[in-house]
Amino acid sequence: MPRRDQRGSAVVDFVLVLVVLVPVFLGILQVALVLLVRNTLAAAASEGARYAATLDRGPADGAARTRQQIGGAISGRFAQDVSARPATVDGAPGVEVVVHATVPALGIGGPGISFTVTGHAVEEQRP
Repeated sequence: MPRRDQRGSAVVDFVLVLVVLVPVFLGILQVALVLLVRNTLAAAASEGARYAATLDRGPADGAARTRQQIGGAISGRFAQDVSARPATVDGAPGVEVVVHATVPALGIGGPGISFTVTGHAVEEQRP
């Protein structure tokens, strides 16, 4: 029985595997990027709310602190829509910092994933 030539079959196998693995890998990277940005924004919003809730500070100070934290950790483009306002936290006066952001596809452009994170803190009271 004559033997068939197997040359070139490794290239075909390689391409067939890549067609499946590349989209899976890129999807995992996108999820990781979104989670990184969301967690960083949530931590910055919480830090800004705690800062704004101290005795001699106000909501504007908390929003500025949140923008500073975001700019230092990831990118200032995610700090464009930051707001802070007085709020009631579990029945006590407090501060709420809200950050709206959109994470583009793989961080380079295209359709993005939008979300909102919020940080709350109870205001300090003078003794």
